[in-house]
Amino acid sequence: MSSESVRLSRATRRELRAGLLFISPWVIGFLVFTLYPMGASLYYSFTDYPILSTPSWIGLENFRTMLQDVYIRQSISNTLYIGLVGVPLRLMLALACALVLNFKVRGQAIYRTIYYFPSIVPVVASTLLWVWILNPQFGFINQLLGYVGIRGPNWINDPAWAKPSFILMGAWGMGGTMIIYLAALQDVPRSLYESAELDGANWWRKFLSITFPMISPATLFNLIMGVIGSFQYFTQAYVMAGATSRTQATLGAPQGSTLFYALYLYVNAFRYFRMGYASAMAWVLLVIVLVCTLGILRGLRRHVYYAGQ
Repeated sequence: MSSESVRLSRATRRELRAGLLFISPWVIGFLVFTLYPMGASLYYSFTDYPILSTPSWIGLENFRTMLQDVYIRQSISNTLYIGLVGVPLRLMLALACALVLNFKVRGQAIYRTIYYFPSIVPVVASTLLWVWILNPQFGFINQLLGYVGIRGPNWINDPAWAKPSFILMGAWGMGGTMIIYLAALQDVPRSLYESAELDGANWWRKFLSITFPMISPATLFNLIMGVIGSFQYFTQAYVMAGATSRTQATLGAPQGSTLFYALYLYVNAFRYFRMGYASAMAWVLLVIVLVCTLGILRGLRRHVYYAGQ
């Protein structure tokens, strides 16, 4: 081996050490705050672990208990409602706003900022704001309905309107989804619209034949992120619906209509100190989200257009 090769290998080793030194904070953080908690929760999911005592191995008992837990079924039902109803409505509203904001008008940047601003408001702050807006006695929405002779619903205090209240609140913060759609719309070639206009296509035909197919990757991304977010729905219910109740009878009030899966997981872990059971719930949630994501990718891959392919 020549001296030049030895010098090169020594320089490479120095660069490798420097690179490892710079990346070590991320590696240590990943190992300590991500990989280890995941491994520990997987172990705890097979144990009875009341936090204040040593975990004891019980095998698959936690998972068998989940099959018989009526609150699990109720929380899954409520979560699916948010995913199947709330996510599509949010996507449609975000797309509609993006289409409007894509028009070239004076003050365009101001309008875009106004529509995007609610998405950067902290979730707790926006939820407390909506507690006032949806108040059945003196809330802003019911007052507006009263001016036109309509008696407003009881919103979060009514089991039939509690989940629609959360969907309405979520639609208010659809700025991130709207920005992704807006970026996708600006990437659609103008020449395609000009060719369609020469063929006599109207606005609706251009949307169906050009706009929607061209922004299908953005739709797929927003759909997957929306579905994942719906399974992790927690903060709004915790703040708005009084989910800190100490009794299961009033948990997720009113009448369990706001008991979402992530909320029930949190309560089992940090209210009832059933860390083993909560860990089992977390891994079941991971499997559900993984199956849903893979199912969406597999089911819609033929309907998504990528310009580079």
